Formats: sequence, C-alpha cells, structure tokens
Amino acid sequence: MMYLYITLADETEITHSQPIEENGQKCVEVHFERATEDGFLSARCLLPSYQWKFNDGFSQQEIAFFNEFLKSNAHLLYRYAEQGGVHCA
Repeated sequence: MMYLYITLADETEITHSQPIEENGQKCVEVHFERATEDGFLSARCLLPSYQWKFNDGFSQQEIAFFNEFLKSNAHLLYRYAEQGGVHCA
C-alpha cells in the first residue's frame, strides 16, 4: 500500500510505502507521479540506498531535485511509513 506524503506545486504527487524488509534492512519505497496530457510521468526510489528502481519520463534535473528532496525528508518518510501515513486532524 502507498500513502500520500505531499503534492508539490507542479502537481507531482509523492507517495511512500509502509516499511519493507530487504536484506535485513528496513527500507521505504518513494513514488513520484505527475499527470500529463498523454498519461503520467512516474519514478520510484528505494530508501535508504537512494537507488532509483525506474524513471518513466522525468528529466535528469527533476530526478536530481527529487534526490535532494529525499535527503531532506527521509527521516519523515520513515516516521510516516511506520505510522501508516500522515494523519491530519
């Protein structure tokens, strides 16, 4: 299951998984998606390795921005993954 984390100003939605155990390490998958006239741009990154599993349409500049975004938000993504997403009152 993927949980909504944030929607950026350009309407890119960022979602994250619940914690995943991989090779004895707790990981979180973070998915980036934006609608276009022809469908969707999408990419997925695995934390904590920052390994991109796929990128379908985002530019290298956008991926570089997402990398910086992830570095600044990884601690929150892990916290919310443990909690089952962001809970708003």
